[in-house]
Amino acid sequence: MSAETKIQDVLLLFGALRNAPYAPAAFASSFGAEDMVLTDLIAKHAPWMEIFTLDTGRLPEETYRLMQETRERYHLPIQVYFPEHGAVERYVREHGPNAFYESQKLRKTCCHMRKVEPLQRALQGKGAWLTGMRREQALSRQDLAVREWDATHELPKFNPLADWRHAEVWDYIRDFELPYNRLHDQGYPSIGCAPCTRAISPGQDIRAGRWWWESPDTRECGLHVVDGKVIRIKSAASQKTSG
Repeated sequence: MSAETKIQDVLLLFGALRNAPYAPAAFASSFGAEDMVLTDLIAKHAPWMEIFTLDTGRLPEETYRLMQETRERYHLPIQVYFPEHGAVERYVREHGPNAFYESQKLRKTCCHMRKVEPLQRALQGKGAWLTGMRREQALSRQDLAVREWDATHELPKFNPLADWRHAEVWDYIRDFELPYNRLHDQGYPSIGCAPCTRAISPGQDIRAGRWWWESPDTRECGLHVVDGKVIRIKSAASQKTSG
């Protein structure tokens, strides 16, 4: 499938999301390379769509710079959701600022308060949400569908770039001279919180630098999982998202 066809497929999806039962739809951006592609397409073809991001309080400076650059380039409102300060204070007081290195349980607790709970607030009142996830990104995402049913939030969830290859994402960024996170130039293909992200070596899995001290099949923050597994379409769910 050509790049032009894949772009047209994304735009057709945008058109469907403007109407019931998916409206209002919102795009969750973490300012990764894929997110910049979708931001550019939204700015050009679907400026009515809300864009939001989750500021965990531990993001790299490069991400904040890109957030500001994105606002200045596109003049789109970007809703920012922060963790509840009381939860962060309790966690740090009881476990320390970097306790997520000590156990998977403490890491997931940190991810929950900094990302999962703010996402719950961000999705309130929404009819659907979009992500920049792709199948190539991780072992846990190999079966990623363009349309899924998010059982946790009881919403249709769309991954418009699910079948895009890494090269296709970067071809789009270069062709349209998009801003992007400069950490990508330093060996960071996937960027999250600063203490939980590091550069990878050539040939490693794209998300090998995320929570690198854990098993590859558990490297999800909780935004896209139910009972420890990445959310996937089930037969009944597929019917719910096929309108």
